[in-house]
Amino acid sequence: MTASAAITPWERGRLDSRSGRSKLLFGRMYEDASIEIGAFRPGGRVFCIASAGCTAMQLAPRHQVVAVDINPVQLEYARRRCAGGPVVRGSADRFLGSVRAFAPLVGWTRARLRAFLALDDPAEQIAFWRRHLDTRRFRSGIDGMFSPTLLRAVYARDLLRVLPSRAGAVMRARMERCFARHSNRGNPYASALLLGETTAPPPPPEAKAIRFVHADAAAFLESEPPGGFDGFTLSNIPDGAGPEYERRLLAAVKRAAAPGAIVVRRSFREPRSDRLAENKAADDRSMLWGRVEVRSVVTP
Repeated sequence: MTASAAITPWERGRLDSRSGRSKLLFGRMYEDASIEIGAFRPGGRVFCIASAGCTAMQLAPRHQVVAVDINPVQLEYARRRCAGGPVVRGSADRFLGSVRAFAPLVGWTRARLRAFLALDDPAEQIAFWRRHLDTRRFRSGIDGMFSPTLLRAVYARDLLRVLPSRAGAVMRARMERCFARHSNRGNPYASALLLGETTAPPPPPEAKAIRFVHADAAAFLESEPPGGFDGFTLSNIPDGAGPEYERRLLAAVKRAAAPGAIVVRRSFREPRSDRLAENKAADDRSMLWGRVEVRSVVTP
């Protein structure tokens, strides 16, 4: 099976519902690869969604990485990033940038944000957050940002159905959870989200060995020899794909998994009560996810 056999909205290479050419969607990833680094056995072969190349680059020094993406524009960008190319803003990054333009209206000046991001103690961070940033104006603004009317103007309906109800309040809680747990000063995801900073460390030399493949994730894994991967990091591709594709993808993961393989899945959905022990969302410094499930793959 090839990319043309895919049944996910990601195949169009667009976040909106309009027709047209594929676009660069993500200039950087809000996925904390320390989750994968801690979960995967060093030296193993890892399947990775290419996206902006961030996770693939961080895994490359310890793993044999195969980076797959169905969007050819996104795949070529990840390839360039891993060869030392610059960070470029994609559709999602530009949307966040347009939201940041209104930050001063809710009291989020750059000076105030830089003071917050310089903090190192979570207790001090929460005190600062509640006193200066989590204001009534901010709460009203983020509720508006996550209103269905606004989001449907930017994102296709399939990509929005996993958002929780009262999404603004949920996202505020996830941000606070991160600030209460992780040092701001050592968190590159916090500065990227709040200030839009795009600086990134150069790719490691091992990034040259990453194998890039243009394909649908499930179709690629179905075409691979069984038992060939020790780890899988699936980003949140099932979020917009629907239950049928999710079942197909997980079946393909099981088929391609070596004994003891680990899979990492992210989602904007709220956590499942029956899998709380597997949910590492609080450990992910990017702060956006409701679920970061880390679990063993039960092979056939």
